[in-house]
Amino acid sequence: MQGQAVAQSLRQWIDRAAARDPDKAFIISADDGRSISYGQLQALTRRMAAYLAKHGIAANDRIALLSGNSIEHLAAYFGVIAYGATVCTVHVEMNRNQLDNILPLLAPRFILCEEGLGLDDILNEVDAPCLSLDGWDANSGEGFFAAVNRCEPSDVSAQAAPDDSAVILFTSGTSARPKGVVLSFRELMANAGPTAEGFGLTAQDRIYDFRSFNWCSAQTFSAMPTLERGATLVLGRKFSRSRFFEHIRRHGATVAAGNPTTIGILLNGDTPLDAPEVPALRFMTSSSAPLLVEEWRRFEERFGIRVAQGYGCSEIGWIAAQPGERRRLGTVGRPHDYHQLSIVGADGEMLRAGNTGAVELGGLHDNAFRTLGDDGRIRIDSRGRMKTGDLGFLDGDGYLHLTGRAKDLIIRGGVNISPVEIDAALMRQPEVIEVATVGVPDRLYGEEVVAYVVLRPGCGLGADEVLSRCAASLPAFKAPKRIVLSGELPKTERGKLDRKALVERWRREAET
Repeated sequence: MQGQAVAQSLRQWIDRAAARDPDKAFIISADDGRSISYGQLQALTRRMAAYLAKHGIAANDRIALLSGNSIEHLAAYFGVIAYGATVCTVHVEMNRNQLDNILPLLAPRFILCEEGLGLDDILNEVDAPCLSLDGWDANSGEGFFAAVNRCEPSDVSAQAAPDDSAVILFTSGTSARPKGVVLSFRELMANAGPTAEGFGLTAQDRIYDFRSFNWCSAQTFSAMPTLERGATLVLGRKFSRSRFFEHIRRHGATVAAGNPTTIGILLNGDTPLDAPEVPALRFMTSSSAPLLVEEWRRFEERFGIRVAQGYGCSEIGWIAAQPGERRRLGTVGRPHDYHQLSIVGADGEMLRAGNTGAVELGGLHDNAFRTLGDDGRIRIDSRGRMKTGDLGFLDGDGYLHLTGRAKDLIIRGGVNISPVEIDAALMRQPEVIEVATVGVPDRLYGEEVVAYVVLRPGCGLGADEVLSRCAASLPAFKAPKRIVLSGELPKTERGKLDRKALVERWRREAET
């Protein structure tokens, strides 16, 4: 895949779907019913190519995209990549207080910005033209798409090479500077087919996703594979507990994206949800954090909907997947073959099935895994193979089981303890709806095991009883020293349990 073929390979996916059925909806906005067809996308991306070429945009030139979920967001995303330039997706809500650092770091050729975000003060300080994201079918005005639609469609491209940058995306961040992850055209596009295959997606599917398309998970599950298969994306602006199943039912979604936090909200909200009537829905996915088996089983029994857990990371895309019809509880599915995933020990030796170690992969030959440096230049963090930071093992059937993050591992008296194992033991108690186990400082053992637990409202269970039940199901050295009952648990901006914040809470309380 050399030169112009990189940009044209994405166009070939669009052309193939448009040739098959030009009137088929590629994206449907779940909130307002608007849509864009494959035929319309085909014409729009070619007009966008003409516009970008007219303004001298070349391979690796950066276009910043500041927008929430919308048809316009994804149309701009695909148009920039199909042309062969670099699209830079930034979650404004999560990274607002870092935009004055992020935008100068990117040094974009120009910025595409959704109206109404209140960013005028920041954008006025950036030395790059800023264009508003108007309607994708706009034919008048001063917005980006109005200007694009005044251009004649063109097959011109930026002549991007496989290792040129396709996407720069940022992790969430509040006080700390978020990490800029750089994905090449080769990395981004090589991931689409195996991910679709892993989840069993076909052209007949309608994938519902409300997660932010500024992040890697949605881009590499509901954007690229949907396009590669010629399927339909039902796009939610944000997660809504009250509208989640209604969106799925109204638009006939066959697959719904999710994560452990949304699954917990659907299960444990203030008001009970009736079992939904969503006959077309094949399964729901879960990713971004481990889904505890008890919560997994409870969701399936409560709503009658299978959950297929998958696994990926921002630096790579999707790593493992499983179709809902053949999901195996407790696993994240089978790794994509091209990743050549292995489980390695402390000395880098490959471990046999059933042995826990670090997750390592790197099937793309001599691939450079890259991030954005503090000077705005791209740096190579590893080459060939990389460790994801996760711990796990492969079973005899090739399914991947994740046991936790290396950085979250509790080391008590020299013994490694996975907090996820303790979480799972506590979640077997029906009164427990959420839990996070952490290692806290201890003079004798170095670290001690403490679990923060959220109980079902009104259950009347005490911390001592929760502890005794848990201790009965775990070896003594793994059992928590203390159970701390809490009304809620801290989360990161992406809805993941924030174990670090709980350790800091413990430290503060220990000092008082």
